[in-house]
Amino acid sequence: MRGLQISILNPLSPPLKKGEVNYGQFMTNKNKESSILAIAKESLTEQAKALINMAEGLGDEFEKAVNLILQTKGRVVICGMGKSGLVGKKITATFASTGTPSFFMHPAEAFHGDLGMLAREDLLILISYSGETEEIINLLPSIKHFGNTIISIVGNTESSMAKYSDIVLSVKVEREVCPNNLAPTTSTLATMGIGDALAVALIKERNFQAEDFARYHPGGSLGKRLLTRVADVMHNSNLPVISSDIPLREAVLAISEGRLGLVVIVENNQVEGIVTDGDLRRALVNQVDLNHSSIGDIMTTKPITIEPEMMLVDAEALMLEKKIKALVVADQNNQMVGILEIFDR
Repeated sequence: MRGLQISILNPLSPPLKKGEVNYGQFMTNKNKESSILAIAKESLTEQAKALINMAEGLGDEFEKAVNLILQTKGRVVICGMGKSGLVGKKITATFASTGTPSFFMHPAEAFHGDLGMLAREDLLILISYSGETEEIINLLPSIKHFGNTIISIVGNTESSMAKYSDIVLSVKVEREVCPNNLAPTTSTLATMGIGDALAVALIKERNFQAEDFARYHPGGSLGKRLLTRVADVMHNSNLPVISSDIPLREAVLAISEGRLGLVVIVENNQVEGIVTDGDLRRALVNQVDLNHSSIGDIMTTKPITIEPEMMLVDAEALMLEKKIKALVVADQNNQMVGILEIFDR
């Protein structure tokens, strides 16, 4: 019988013939793949444990750090070198976007003139796992001379940087998940974790709301939604407006031409009612006479209206709550100024 032949080979085996499979090599590759997944899972698990241990070790120093940041009249200046610097830039960005004015200062550049960016009322957060990073240590006498408050994020709480600091936040980990215990891995995650913890605590203490977040993110979709008002997106021209005595047959044409799936009944510049294409379908099911009925006979009186200055996100929430796809926009005098669809964003 001809077909696929499986051969278990040793290193001295002759070359495979056509149609044979080295099953031993196949198993080796499969085991290798499983080993890679095991390494990844172990890495993530160990890092998660490190974060839990750090959380359990937080104490008064963390609370003092948050209060110092809240009380500072200047900006938060974050400084770190190498991987610590990269994490510091991320913490800086998170602070700045959540209501804590901050900027990143490169320690080497600071030693060569960028210390001029530092104002007396600024607070510094220095990041170095060893606490002995040369570029930062060189800055400490000058910073102390300026009188700035220093918070250090450090792995070695007995280091030179820690001794110079007013507040010390420990991010000490048992070891890096790097097999050689050399590449900054768990320690950088711990540093980012403590930075995020500071940011979240500050958000809570400042009562920083979604609307505040949107002001710092005007280009993002969230910012646009939270900053946009109904007047910015509503339909305000060629609106489907008719009077209540218009024959129902003509109203059908008005709804179709308006392309919004509705008509608004206005009398003496006042919004009196609304008729949607759904209302029309229900009228036809109930065998309403199209030739002898007016739009006023089937309109919904006193429809829900919103003001043009209402926030779009609130209007959307109202439409979802009421299960309607459009709202009449009226001013304080109940005069119609537009129509908002749920798709208007």
